[in-house]
Amino acid sequence: MLIPRQPVPRLALETLSSGTFDLSRDNPEFATLVVFYRGLHCPICATYLKELGGVSAEFLESGVKTIAISSDNESCARKMADKVGYPELRVGYDLPLSVAKEWGLYLSSGRGTTSIGIEEPALFSEPGVFLVRKDCTLYFAIVQTMPFVRPHFKEMLGALKFVQENNYPARGEYTGPV
Repeated sequence: MLIPRQPVPRLALETLSSGTFDLSRDNPEFATLVVFYRGLHCPICATYLKELGGVSAEFLESGVKTIAISSDNESCARKMADKVGYPELRVGYDLPLSVAKEWGLYLSSGRGTTSIGIEEPALFSEPGVFLVRKDCTLYFAIVQTMPFVRPHFKEMLGALKFVQENNYPARGEYTGPV
């Protein structure tokens, strides 16, 4: 389990249009919003990434860089990026499932063809959203077992404004006895 205020696992992979993404070298003003998605086979992911693409400029204005990442290969990632329609959205691909597990993501087995006619991969990670501070420590994390009911990026922007204005600390950091 990742702990707020503690370093996150290393994360480096190729992107469709931005070269190699290395979280430790991303150098955002405030943080990087890492959005792990299931893959091209997931219609909910496409809708979710459209929402992210639509507000990525607002995040950047708030000092937060964004990236969407899946274990899809480059071809599938490109098809998803084309479907989403925000060329400025960074899309990373070929996430090793071992790295997904290090980040605490749940893994699922493929179950055939989805409602949009795309075969699920044999194994893939479920969604997760992580706000990682510029020093590569975790600020917040949302990890899901299902593709449904995801956090809204517009709400995150409002919360981010409050966090920055009030120097609100990362919560959930306590690991002692209870």
